[in-house]
Order: sequence, then structure tokens, then C-alpha cells
Amino acid sequence: MSEKDVIKETRPRMEAVIEDFKRKLATVRTGRAAVSLLDTVMVEYYGTPTPLNQMASVHAPEPQMLTVQPWDQTQLGAVEKAIRASDLGLNPTNDGKLVRIPIPPLTEERRKQLAKQVHEIAEDHRTAIRTIRRDANERLKKMLKDKQISEDNERDGLEEVQKLTNTFIGKIDELARTKEQEILSV
Repeated sequence: MSEKDVIKETRPRMEAVIEDFKRKLATVRTGRAAVSLLDTVMVEYYGTPTPLNQMASVHAPEPQMLTVQPWDQTQLGAVEKAIRASDLGLNPTNDGKLVRIPIPPLTEERRKQLAKQVHEIAEDHRTAIRTIRRDANERLKKMLKDKQISEDNERDGLEEVQKLTNTFIGKIDELARTKEQEILSV
């Protein structure tokens, strides 16, 4: 095993953190209706908590409206109840065939709360990247101690891991900045 192997294993772990960050950002509300907004909603489906998108089709027919059509029409009430119970602050209505969810415009206070939430999510993911960096650095130092690699190779490996870390933290910062602008623009 060489320092290159450590770097090869580190990159996919950091990429997975970025993917998770993108998924989490998609569930943060902006002023527009987005189907991904309901990704975190769990519906009690015959006694089993089930993700909403696995039991219904979700559409955004207009910028300020989402519609949810359960495949099992008897679950309309459960879907409506689950959306109401989620912490998204939405007020769905049920017309017997589908659930309509008007997306109210965000207040200035709510926009600031959501921007703060984006900051918290970003910081959690930055911490995850740094943890991966620490693991990789520890492995490199252990390899040097066990005389599997030279000091030069260890130094090169540490520099490479730091470059990866800077790159991925930069991606997180960029994604967070974009999402924040999206939230704060009226």
C-alpha cells in the first residue's frame, strides 16, 4: 500500500459527503415549489413509515404549488396529515383525488432562518470532510512509522490530502453560497 492508495480511497469518501450535502440542500425550502422539498416527509402507510416519494407522485404544476397524488387513493388523509406534521410549514388541502400544497412566499424572518439552516448543514459537511482528512493523515503517518513509505512520500501524501480537502470544502462553500442567494432573493 502506498500514499497514492490512501488518496484514491479518500477522494470517493469526500465526493460522497458532497452528494449528501446536495441532497440535504435540495430539501431546504426556497420561495419556489420544488418536488425535492417533500423528500424528507414520511407517511404512516399501513403502520410503516414510508417516504412520500415512494408511495405517491409529486409534481410542481406552477411555481407556487405542489401536488401529491398517492397511488393508493385511501392514503390521501395520511399524506395530508404527514405533510402538515412535517416541519416545512406547509398547509395542504385534499380535494378527494390529490393533495394540493400552496407554497406561501417566505417572510424575511423565515428566509434568515433558512439561510442559517444552510450554514449549519454546510458546517456539518465541512466537519465530515475534515474528519476524512484526519483519517487519511493518520493512515499516512502510521505508514511512515511502519516504514511502508518514505518521509518524502508521506509529505507528498499529506499535501495531496490537504489539496483534496481544500477543493471539497470550496465546493461546499460554493453550493451553500448559491443556495443562500436563492433563499434570500425575493
